[in-house]
Amino acid sequence: MRAPGCVLVLVLLVHDAAARQFTEGEMSGVRQRIKSMFYHAYDSYLDHAFPYDELRPLTCDGQDTWGSFSLTLIDALDTLLVLGNETEFQRVASLLQDNVNFDIDVNASVFETNIRVVGGLLSAHMLAGRAGMELEPGWPCEGPLLRMAEDAAKKLLPAFQTATGMPYGTVNLLRGVSPSETPVTCTAGVGTFILEFATLSRLTGDRKYEDVARRALRALWKTRSDIGLVGNHIDVLSQKWVAQDAGIGAGVDSYFEYLVKGAILLQDEELLDMFLEYDRAIQNYTRFDDWYLWVQMHKGTVSMPVFQSLEAFWPGLQSLLGNLDDAVRTFQNYYSVWRQFGGLPEFYSIPQGYTVDKREGYPLRPELIESAMYLFRATGDHTYLQLGLDALESIESIARTPCGYASVKDLRDHQLDNRMESFFLAETVKYLYLLFDPAHFLHGGGTEGDGSWEEGGEGGQCVLGAGGFIFNTEAHPFDPAALYCCSRHAQDRRELQDILLNLTQPNRQSQPPAKETEGPPPGQSESIALKPGEKKTPPLLSCPVQPFSARLAVLGQVFSAT
Repeated sequence: MRAPGCVLVLVLLVHDAAARQFTEGEMSGVRQRIKSMFYHAYDSYLDHAFPYDELRPLTCDGQDTWGSFSLTLIDALDTLLVLGNETEFQRVASLLQDNVNFDIDVNASVFETNIRVVGGLLSAHMLAGRAGMELEPGWPCEGPLLRMAEDAAKKLLPAFQTATGMPYGTVNLLRGVSPSETPVTCTAGVGTFILEFATLSRLTGDRKYEDVARRALRALWKTRSDIGLVGNHIDVLSQKWVAQDAGIGAGVDSYFEYLVKGAILLQDEELLDMFLEYDRAIQNYTRFDDWYLWVQMHKGTVSMPVFQSLEAFWPGLQSLLGNLDDAVRTFQNYYSVWRQFGGLPEFYSIPQGYTVDKREGYPLRPELIESAMYLFRATGDHTYLQLGLDALESIESIARTPCGYASVKDLRDHQLDNRMESFFLAETVKYLYLLFDPAHFLHGGGTEGDGSWEEGGEGGQCVLGAGGFIFNTEAHPFDPAALYCCSRHAQDRRELQDILLNLTQPNRQSQPPAKETEGPPPGQSESIALKPGEKKTPPLLSCPVQPFSARLAVLGQVFSAT
């Protein structure tokens, strides 16, 4: 299928936009505007909506949406530190510890609670040292925010108690899964747990979280079609596909994202191999002229020739694997849609070059800005800064209200909706700011001795915060060095226990070894477990002492070396 001619013209205009070069002074000025945007939204939430989950910016009040635990505050916590506000980070972290309770009779989305609440708390915990918080001995393997994250994750575990290992989509935080709960959930709702749950297991030493996430991933992997694709919605009990549309957008997107990011964060070849096999099928059946369509998962025939705004994460994901040429071309297609409407409509008909009926809205999503951030880091092309400035000005002119920023109900006439999703502060503003701050610590900015690195672990033996951060699908950054630090100390403790037991029980050595439980220990991925006779080598991210810009991804460069 050929892309419309008008889109091709707009792509040429994108190339022209690259001619503008932003000075450091201009970038600093944009960062200040982004900060002002954040605080207008954040202060409005505190003034009018706290302790509800979200702000309603048209009526200046609040509403509970995903679980009644001050979701916007949890989601925005690490953004405060990204913007440099350590004082407010400390205040909010203490406020959450005192006020948030997960023992409530509320039906919560397993997927959303994981990425926003568990992910947000884990990220804040790993950033607590940089934020100047008082740390418990042994941090990052101990800490109140880590315990809160684990408390939230425990509430999700009943959803995974199925014969297949694939979780239900909804769980009651007090009572578990309702007997009447539907077994049908989206693909992303099965495959978007490995980052948060593996991080939790490796920080706490409790392997059950990573185990259930891996079991779900492997079960989902077995359901792919003969041509290598997965559908959109699946029955987690029967493993039968209920919606058989295959694509990279809504309902599927973060599953593919977590295979790649999980492979990098955990140094896991199994996850990478899964994604690469999927990618071959995606490129073969769904890609047309650098657009990605929806196809029937068994036949590969086009079912929906549309672009969904959630698909805009894909160029950024491609850049992590070094596929820059493909990423740039696809981004140009998506940017042409932004320039047409001043935002990305939820659905865009590629043949017609226009919005799809009843899918004309833009809830201030971050995905195109996220991809711009990755591609600017990879290429240095100021086209991506221009997209960021376009996004900032569009949101300010269309979505700003006296009480925050409102989702756009219809991009054609700029009607607004009475909702400000928590991801606006967690993702959209954060990625915008990071796009214009290439020296930020999350990009690996800073050098040894300037205070940008931290000590952690038992006796301060670990180097933390040196780069290589991986963002979950809610833009919460995870430090891979923290995972390795806690896993290493857990392994050391196990080895010491074995030595002591052997000394106190001499006959123990002659006993046959106990049967190992299935799967690797929390500090080691199964696919890279040592085989008999192999020598132990440290994981690639065991001691991240290089700037992020100098580190390589699993395939190709994450960002060009400087």
